[in-house]
Amino acid sequence: MRRRTLLKASGAALALPRPSASGAPADPWSRVPRILARIRPPAFPHRFFDIRRYGAVGDGTTKNTLAFRRAVEACHEAGGGHVVVPEGVFLTGAIHLLSGVDLRVEGTVLFSTDPADYLPVVLTRFEGTECYNYSPFVYAHGQRDLAITGPGTLDGQGMAGPWKSWRDPGGGAPADQEALRGMGERGVPVGERVFGAGHYLRPNMVQFYRCRNILVRDVTVLEPAMWTLHPVLSRNILIQDVDVIGRINNSDGCDPECCEDVYITGCRFHTEDDSIAVKSGRDEDGLRVGTPSRNIVVRDCVFSGRWGGIAVGSEMSGGVYDVFAEDCRINPLDFPGRYNPRHPVFLKTNKKRGGAIDGVYVRRFTGRQIDRDCVYLTTRYSGQTGDRPAVIRNVHVQDMVHDGARRAINLEGLDSDPFRHIRIERCDFTGIAEPNVIESAPDLVLRKVFVNGTEVTYP
Repeated sequence: MRRRTLLKASGAALALPRPSASGAPADPWSRVPRILARIRPPAFPHRFFDIRRYGAVGDGTTKNTLAFRRAVEACHEAGGGHVVVPEGVFLTGAIHLLSGVDLRVEGTVLFSTDPADYLPVVLTRFEGTECYNYSPFVYAHGQRDLAITGPGTLDGQGMAGPWKSWRDPGGGAPADQEALRGMGERGVPVGERVFGAGHYLRPNMVQFYRCRNILVRDVTVLEPAMWTLHPVLSRNILIQDVDVIGRINNSDGCDPECCEDVYITGCRFHTEDDSIAVKSGRDEDGLRVGTPSRNIVVRDCVFSGRWGGIAVGSEMSGGVYDVFAEDCRINPLDFPGRYNPRHPVFLKTNKKRGGAIDGVYVRRFTGRQIDRDCVYLTTRYSGQTGDRPAVIRNVHVQDMVHDGARRAINLEGLDSDPFRHIRIERCDFTGIAEPNVIESAPDLVLRKVFVNGTEVTYP
C-alpha cells in the first residue's frame, strides 16, 4: 500500500532558469530547488532504546506513559538515538519528545481516551490562538533534531474517547472556543489563557512547537482528536510517505502554522477536513505573533479529505507566502474518501483576518468526483467581516485535469479587496454541472482552460 519516495527527489542539483532577456520575473517554480536544498532531515546516532527496557508492556491495556518518558529521557541524555516501539499495542498518555530523539514506531502506539492523561497543560495553539491546554498526544517544545518514523501506527482513538462530544452543541467546546478567541481579541496575556481540566478544547495529535529539524516518515496516523500533524513556529520540516486517516470533525491532515521550509511528499490524507492547510494564526492573536508561513512544497500526495486538498487559511493572519503544490491526486479510485472532497484548491480568508495569501502555485493535479469547486478562492470565509484587507494574490493553477464537480472555478471576492494576479492555464475540466463564478478578479488570466469541452475566457 505504501509508496516510499527518496529524499534525493529534492532536485537540489537542477539548474535554475535565468531571467528572460526582457527582464520579466523568472518562473516562480525556479525557487523550489533552493527551498528543498535547505530542507535536510535530522540524523540520529546508532543507539536504540526499546521502551520495554523501561517497563512498557504491549498488551493494549497497560498504561505506558512513564515508560515512554523514561525511554525518551534516556535517549536524549545519551546524546540522541532511536526510542523503539516494537511489535505490540502500547497504550499511553502524552509523549513529550526531546532533542535528538527519533520515535521509531514498529508496532502500535494507542493513545488513552482519558483527558487527564494529557495534563499538565502545555503551551499550544488552538485553531490559531495561543493558550495553555491539554498536551497534544505527541508534543515537543523548543527542541531540535526530532523524528517520528515507521512502519507502525499512531492511533489516537479519536472516535472512541470524549473528544467528539466536546465539540457537539452543549458539549463545552463552543463556549471555550468563544472564550479563547475573546482573550486573543482583547490581548489577554497568554499565561492567563489556561484551559485544560474542566474545559473542552480538544488537543492536537502531533505538535512540534518552536522546533527545528523535524522528520515524520513512513508512519500511519489514525483517528486524531482534531488536527493531526501540526508544526507551529518551526522550520526545516520533512513529512514523507505518511498516511493520515481521521473520521472526527476538524481532523485536518497536516497544518504547518507559522512555519518555514516545509516539504510534504508521498503522503495520503483521508480526513474529515482539509488534507493540507497552511496557516499562520488567527485574527488579533495571529497579528500579534506576526510570523508567516513560507516556502511550503507539496508533491505526489493523495487528497481524499472532505474539504480542501491544498488549502490556505482560514487562520492566516500572520500571512502565507510561496506555497508550491504539484503532481497530486484528488479522490482517486485506489484511495477514495468516505465522502467526496469539496475543493482541490481552497484559499480562504476574510476582512477580520488581516495578513495576506501571496504566492500559491499549483500544477499537474488530477482528480475525480468532488462535491463543489475545483479552484475556490474566497475573501468572505464564514461570513465574517471587519476592517482589515482581505488579500489573495499571485495564484497560478496550471495543467489541472478533473472530472466531476459543481464548478471548475469559483472566485468569490470583494470589490474592496479584489483578487490580483490570478492565472489559470492549460486546464481541462469535465463533468461540470454549473458555470464558473468570477467576482472581483480584474486581472484574471484564463488561457487554454476548457470546461466540458469548451474553451472559456475572461472577461
